[in-house]
Amino acid sequence: MIVFRYLSREVLLTLSAVSAVLLVIIMSGRFVKYLAQAASGALDPGSLFLIMGFRLPGFLQLILPLGLFLGILLAYGRLYLESEMTVLSATGMSQQRLLGMTMIPAAGVALIVAWLSLSLAPQGAMQFQLVLNKQDAMTEFDTLEPGRFQALNDGTRVTYTETLTEDRANLGGVFISEKRLGQDKKDRGISVLVADSGRQEVRPDGSRYLILENGYRYDGSPGQADYRAIQYDTYGVMLARPDVSDEVTDRDAIPTSQLLGSDDRRSVAELQWRISLPLLVFIVTLMAVPLSRVNPRQGRFLKLLPAILLYMAYLTILISARGSLEKGKLSPTLGLWWVHGIFLVIGLGLLYWEPIRLKMMSRRGQKELARG
Repeated sequence: MIVFRYLSREVLLTLSAVSAVLLVIIMSGRFVKYLAQAASGALDPGSLFLIMGFRLPGFLQLILPLGLFLGILLAYGRLYLESEMTVLSATGMSQQRLLGMTMIPAAGVALIVAWLSLSLAPQGAMQFQLVLNKQDAMTEFDTLEPGRFQALNDGTRVTYTETLTEDRANLGGVFISEKRLGQDKKDRGISVLVADSGRQEVRPDGSRYLILENGYRYDGSPGQADYRAIQYDTYGVMLARPDVSDEVTDRDAIPTSQLLGSDDRRSVAELQWRISLPLLVFIVTLMAVPLSRVNPRQGRFLKLLPAILLYMAYLTILISARGSLEKGKLSPTLGLWWVHGIFLVIGLGLLYWEPIRLKMMSRRGQKELARG
């Protein structure tokens, strides 16, 4: 029991450290991406941390298996390097017993991953899509920031306002530049609107208008001297009515209970993917225990790169099989299970190869001694 607690503590501590580092790296990259979208006006800056919270379970369900895999390699590699594993082997600790002890904390990690992949991650993905739907329903006034040029409508419109009231209804120092596209989607020039002030007006039917006052409109094409200038006292621009949708279409956001019993191949692929993540934990544990065995003369990082490549091959093939299943190239019966079967065989081969090799060397030595 003392040995089990010691080994479990070493693995779980290393797992926590590795997972925390990986989580910070991934979350930082996604946060920069969302921050850029917020700067362009595509996202509300106030919802950034809410979005990151909803995406956290989806990140963790992929980080924890890798963290456990690296945790076993690093923790047991250090024990081999400091000859602690040699002492344990001398007291009767076999590779099979070591694997059995390692599977107990791995089972706890698998339960967490199963909870994330089957329940928490779909809920987070659903809330994330609902937030995006609300963002799509926002008008220009909801995302407009004073003193900043803001690209809208896929970059075809650039809006700037020098001042904006707290109720976001009145603007001052307005500049709007919009590309004029024909029915063939070709560029027909640009229209530029400048005004001293502007206000938002909502009609009873729900339509919105931007009413500009005391300004100019310029129409023309860059590089050509055919610009037309119009001075106006009042100018109305109809704002596009936002599409408000509460529908959740991403498969990642569909509850697991709705995937059960579905004949749709994409739903089947999604369900098998969610079940595959907890299975991944057990199989990578099976591979990590023999791969962590190192010679003190070789160093603890000798097998780290090949082990990571093996893990990446496992995950890559699993993702590729998921795509093939969604496209109908694989039968649902075969599904993703064949990938787990292949790497299960690889893990068993790694586990039993070293004892078999030692027995073969021992027999060869005995034969040489008999001949001598």
